[in-house]
Amino acid sequence: MRPKAELHLHIEGTLEPELVVELARRNRIDLPTYDVEAIRARYSFTNLQSFLDVYYENMAVLRTEEDFYDLATAYLRRAAAQGVRHAEIFFDPQAHQSRGVPLDAVVGGLSAALKDGDVPAALILCFLRDRGPEEAEQVLRAALPFRDRFIGVGLDSAEVGYPPSLFRRVFDIAAAEGLRRVAHAGEEGGPDYVWEALDILRVERVDHGIRAMEDPQLVARLREERIPLTVCPLSNVRLRAVPSLRDHILPAMLDEGLVVTVNSDDPAYFGGYVEDNYQALRRELGMTDEQLDRIARNSFEAAFAYEG
Repeated sequence: MRPKAELHLHIEGTLEPELVVELARRNRIDLPTYDVEAIRARYSFTNLQSFLDVYYENMAVLRTEEDFYDLATAYLRRAAAQGVRHAEIFFDPQAHQSRGVPLDAVVGGLSAALKDGDVPAALILCFLRDRGPEEAEQVLRAALPFRDRFIGVGLDSAEVGYPPSLFRRVFDIAAAEGLRRVAHAGEEGGPDYVWEALDILRVERVDHGIRAMEDPQLVARLREERIPLTVCPLSNVRLRAVPSLRDHILPAMLDEGLVVTVNSDDPAYFGGYVEDNYQALRRELGMTDEQLDRIARNSFEAAFAYEG
């Protein structure tokens, strides 16, 4: 199994049904069912919003610092088994603060797990774009006392209707603090979202970015500036961004000389962790060892905090 870095991973998206049940019982939270397979059967989606509905419902079991520690620890164990040698992990403070979970519990649990984990890792604080730029700025300012616990900021959740340009000010504040910057763009939104992420937010990596291929001028810029793209193939299929894995544009992205990486996004929900994505690309697209090795090398090049 080839060593790799994982750069597009939402820690909340690693919440497996078994852990949902364990945490619900620990925190005395009522669930519609405590049957693991019945919960897993709900992990079937037609679009991004139907996924988010289940995603946030399950997230309600995360209440304490111990819960976040256990969540991240479980991911890091799986990541090690999948050949991950470095991970840069997204977390969504707003999704927890809105439920009354203190920011210090979230950051404390996650950072402690990273310190104790088997895989070197770092945290990236993400803003939920549907909550708007004002709330994003409030969250960033509230998080700055924990500045030593995270290396960057990102922009996630549903793209359509929330272009990157809305978040110029909070990304400017992040840049002034020396934080690295990434944003989801070009999955649901078109190439214009990627342009905005680059020119207005000044991101250093683009998360997803598959629709950049619709704009040759954008492709040329991404290639010339070696701006990495954190592509999530199984996620793209599950959320209908592509009809099937065999239709995925990733091989063409490689042929264009782009710095493409492969990641698992929300693996508990999307049918596989990062090595599962690599194997699916081999199986469904016939990708060669040379191509997969190149993707793995790209992942280390694209990492912000890798010290290998």
